[in-house]
Amino acid sequence: QKKAGMFENADRGTVLLDEIGDMDIRLQAKLLQVLQDSSFQRIGGKETIKVDVRIMAATHRDLEKCIADRTFREDLFYRLNVINIHLPALRERREDVLPLTDFLIQKHAPKGTAIPPVTPALQRALMNYHWPGNVRELENYVRKFLIFRDPEALATELSAKMVRVVAP
Repeated sequence: QKKAGMFENADRGTVLLDEIGDMDIRLQAKLLQVLQDSSFQRIGGKETIKVDVRIMAATHRDLEKCIADRTFREDLFYRLNVINIHLPALRERREDVLPLTDFLIQKHAPKGTAIPPVTPALQRALMNYHWPGNVRELENYVRKFLIFRDPEALATELSAKMVRVVAP
């Protein structure tokens, strides 16, 4: 049974290749071919399928270092690197922590329920935490906050995690 894949479904649209830096080197060659030809064949198929897709790629890796380490293809890098947007980690832009927290609370709060207060102690803990998991980690803490509705417990947990990181 024929099943449309990611590129076929995205024809005349956009494909997001998340964590492109983790892609196996053998798959990179196949991706490069699709990007160069704007076409592909399904596995086991004989028909060439043309697509018109815009590509967005994201990674947490330094791709130029990966090229030097021979874990990322240089030709694929230059094919993808048309517009490069560097988004610093959340720990490098602490001014975004509280606005993001408010946004995520509004996004995840069940409709019609009162939102628990983000106390000053919780605000300080959110601002001081180093966020190794970046925005995804913040989002999980917001979900936890909305489930347990205990800002002081969350502030204590974040502060305790900071002490474990700083302590020898």
